[in-house]
Amino acid sequence: MAPPPADAVTEATLLRRDGPLYLDHFGLREAPFSITPDTDFVFSSAGHQEALNTLLVALSSGEGFVKITGDVGTGKTLLCRRLLATLDRERFVTAYLPNPALGPRTLLLALAEELGMPVAEAMQADEYHLLKALRHALLDVARSGRSTVVCLDEAQAMPLESLETLRLVSNLETEKRKLLHLVMFGQPELDERLAEPGIRQLKQRISFHYRLAGLTRQELANYVAHRLRIAGQRDRGGAVFTGRAVTGLHRASDGIPRLANILAHKALLAAFGEGSDTVAWRHVRRAARDTEGARALFWW
Repeated sequence: MAPPPADAVTEATLLRRDGPLYLDHFGLREAPFSITPDTDFVFSSAGHQEALNTLLVALSSGEGFVKITGDVGTGKTLLCRRLLATLDRERFVTAYLPNPALGPRTLLLALAEELGMPVAEAMQADEYHLLKALRHALLDVARSGRSTVVCLDEAQAMPLESLETLRLVSNLETEKRKLLHLVMFGQPELDERLAEPGIRQLKQRISFHYRLAGLTRQELANYVAHRLRIAGQRDRGGAVFTGRAVTGLHRASDGIPRLANILAHKALLAAFGEGSDTVAWRHVRRAARDTEGARALFWW
């Protein structure tokens, strides 16, 4: 299919029902740079693998609280999904709260539902009896020889009262072990919230923490090649993104995977609109100019 004239290219005109029109042009089976977290496209950078290892060590050690922070787009949700997929179901019972910006009682109800407790009964209980019912449910899990892990995404959005409720939940333990392991994933603002004097006891309980950073330039080059390969790129005798284009992606995105995905997608659109077989610096520069949050690129 011939590309439309470059001056007629918009993102809307370059979409088809099963993905962008540039797929055939670049020999791809599916869109390689979706911003939706997809474990099929997992790229194990050094930072992400180190963070996952930290989580696995902490949970295997029986630690009650673990914290992972990182800027928007560094892959916290994907890391959370990797953790949940990695944990041995014979050793762990898992619960996932993707948006814990809930009041204390609603948070407890969400935990009860995730752990399979009868929702109708939980709805009728006050906070004291909810905590008591949670303890019984967690004891049942412990008697089966397993541990309970609750992952909280976007934890920086939690009200202070709910963070204090988490501390109360973390008090649920036997004489020898914690009944519940809590893993919080959040933006750097989570550290500011945990610094509040009223919840300093919660901060003191965090035994393991890790801060996710952006990809290095070489990691980003490997990341781009990896996603193109998973998307079914056929052997075309050369790279889709030139070395200078990858450098542009890294400069414009600061190595943040989500922003790099947005820029790479728009750069592919720009290259396709010109009928070019490769993505060059100018295409990335055009993408950066059209993307909020990206650093501006100049001629190089």
